[in-house]
Amino acid sequence: MRRLPLLSVGALALTVAVAGQAPPPERYDLVLKGGTVVDGAGTAPYRADVAVRGARIAAVGDLAGAPADRVIDVSGLYVAPGFINIHSHAVPAALPTAVNVLLQGVTTEILNPDGGGTPDLAAQRAALERDGLAVNVGAYIGFNGIWSAVVGASDRRPEAGEIERMRAMLAAGLEAGAWGVSAGLDYKPAYFATTEEVVSVVSAARGWGTNFTNHDRLTPEARYSSREGVAETLVIGRRAGLLPVVTHMKVQGHEQGTAPAVLGLLGNARRAGAYAAADVYPYLAGQSGLGALIIPAWAQDGGREAMLARFRNPDERRRIVAEAEEAMTLRFGGPGGVYLPASGRELTDVMAEMGVSGGEAVVRLLEADNMSAILRFGAESDLEAILRHPAASVACDCGASTATRTHPRYYGTYPRVLGRYVRERGVLTWAGAIRKMTLLPAATIGLVDRGAIAAGMFADLAVFDPATVIDRATYDDPARMPEGIRWVLVNGRLAVSAGEATGARAGRTLVRGRHMRSRPTSDGARRMRVDGAVDDRGGRARLTVDVRQGVGDRQARGVVRLRTEDAGTTFEATSLGLLQTATGWASVTGLARVAFAGEASAVAARAFVLVIEDDGGRRTATLEVEGIEPLRMIVR
Repeated sequence: MRRLPLLSVGALALTVAVAGQAPPPERYDLVLKGGTVVDGAGTAPYRADVAVRGARIAAVGDLAGAPADRVIDVSGLYVAPGFINIHSHAVPAALPTAVNVLLQGVTTEILNPDGGGTPDLAAQRAALERDGLAVNVGAYIGFNGIWSAVVGASDRRPEAGEIERMRAMLAAGLEAGAWGVSAGLDYKPAYFATTEEVVSVVSAARGWGTNFTNHDRLTPEARYSSREGVAETLVIGRRAGLLPVVTHMKVQGHEQGTAPAVLGLLGNARRAGAYAAADVYPYLAGQSGLGALIIPAWAQDGGREAMLARFRNPDERRRIVAEAEEAMTLRFGGPGGVYLPASGRELTDVMAEMGVSGGEAVVRLLEADNMSAILRFGAESDLEAILRHPAASVACDCGASTATRTHPRYYGTYPRVLGRYVRERGVLTWAGAIRKMTLLPAATIGLVDRGAIAAGMFADLAVFDPATVIDRATYDDPARMPEGIRWVLVNGRLAVSAGEATGARAGRTLVRGRHMRSRPTSDGARRMRVDGAVDDRGGRARLTVDVRQGVGDRQARGVVRLRTEDAGTTFEATSLGLLQTATGWASVTGLARVAFAGEASAVAARAFVLVIEDDGGRRTATLEVEGIEPLRMIVR
């Protein structure tokens, strides 16, 4: 990657033209012509062409007559950013093809949810890159994995040295590019950690500007209250200095119908100055290990073999069966809420066959095998309320997979939202639903250059038919592919063409930098202003930025200028894309021409993203230009 001699060698002048000034005609690799753009930022859909050059979006607008290697007529179709799944249980062996998620329009998956995955993210990334990727992949650093590695499977209190070791492991994961800290406090043995212990460990991420996403802990002491679980997640995030994310948010069992009260906790947090977010999938049942959320925690203490030994003790078995039945009643409405996908049978059928109670049937099944279960939990009114919440992303709790006996969300989540909850039921608008699949999840985890259709953004795109898009997967036939996703681009390459996967392995592993802050989306009018000297590698220059984007504006407008004493090198932007702002932070994308000192002419326009942030009492500027080494500068 070439280094741009901004300061210490030669000089640079950077000027961003007023948005609306047309760049000189250039040849594009691909133009999607005549579609309706739903840009991810919540802007009302509008008709425009979208041009791609290399891995980036090069232009959006009327591109009639623009030279291109290929033009695809997408008239009558909607063109959206590729969908970003921030809760992915992708199977590594399926990621080189990822057909089940590509045909949903997914282009990016964030692994290690629910606290899982290896703490060694560098090794995980290298393994994923070995065989190529059909979609982009990032990863969380998982609390559960760290806790298990240090504390083990037993219910015990960690020593002070063990807390410090876990903090160091978590910090190493962030240094390796983790997109946040994930936890699944409902799963053992992380379930055994006290709230204070969780805060002590995850607060190692304080100052990173990132998020804490958690599968809420529901306890028998709180009668398996979803509201109590959500409250704990928000407390941990606030006390640890992280943006809390309630992952696959739901209102379970006996609390059904109380979504407004549970969602009110997010509103209370924001009014107190602590933004909180969530994600949700469009189903009324989840999937987990049969025993994970049914067998009491004390019975799982020490792992599977210890649990099986307790099953063999008659007194402990009776207690386990009784508590398992209480859990099923309060969480899933009783044994009728449990379905076994591997065999395609209801738990109630197994009970009848065995002639035993629900709790006893679960114990017997677990003695034979460690199987999964579909667990029904909710009410449609609660689901729709959560879907409507402005801070709730859509995430499928699925991932790239070739499994055929699984949850239908693996094959249907995103088309189901679009077909059922937008077109058929009107719960969401097209623009609102796409925002929840793209820019909102991007902002939640800190992505700055994906999740929107704008100049300079990566060309991850999903083109679908609004009249036909729908899921076809069911609990009985969960591997049926959806309909309506016609074209998908990953980093500018066609991954789905005319409804068929191409086999392209254009995905990349994504690494988070410290300037990529978790934040709310920028929904109102915003402005980015800087005027000061900048330092980088001992050189000095002056950075002047004044960029605006109003409500409903399709692109930012304004000026960015970086000047040094002479003019050996020039960097001149030709268009601006998306401006995003949050407290103490702002970013803007665009395209720029770069001419290096001593070279006859400017090279082709390059995509860039500029981030300005307040970083520990100082202001920094991070400039990333396509094909050029990133620059991080201190603004005086």
